[in-house]
Formats: sequence, C-alpha cells, structure tokens
Amino acid sequence: MILSTAKGERLMQPRFGCGIHDVVFSPNNPAVITVVVDSIRKALINDEPRIDVLNVDAETNEQQQNLLVIRINYRVRSNNTIENLVYPYYITEGR
Repeated sequence: MILSTAKGERLMQPRFGCGIHDVVFSPNNPAVITVVVDSIRKALINDEPRIDVLNVDAETNEQQQNLLVIRINYRVRSNNTIENLVYPYYITEGR
C-alpha cells in the first residue's frame, strides 16, 4: 500500500506514501535507481512501524529496459521474522 500510494494522494495524510511515482517517466539509470531506493527506504521507515527495514535494493533487467526490480528485506517486529518483498516497477511506462 505504501509503495502504491503517491505522496499527497491521501488528503488527511499528505506525507503518507512513496515518491517513486515522481520518476515513472525518468530514464532507467543509476541516479534514478538511487532516488527510488532512497524514497522506498524513507517511506517504509516513516509509514510502517510494524517492520524494521533491513535492506532495499533495485536492479534493472537487460531484456526489459523499462523494468526495475526492487527487493525489500525486512523484519517483522512482533515476531522477529525476516521476510522479503519483490516489487516490479516499470519506469517510462508511457513508451
């Protein structure tokens, strides 16, 4: 939910969400990947108190130049379980 919500989308919670929507039409390069990873890390730390973010990593796919695969490793605080989430994110969807 956090990754799918753009910042400012919720009227009563304007800081909730992630800034990855701001770069959807940007080129798929290391600078944009750094912005995406940083935005995800900050959003999860600020908006999801039930987890500890262990690592956020992103990589591109040679076959699909507009695909950015984001891996999030986290620990659930209530039971100390380590999990991960793979989030496919398409940059330059309009092309």
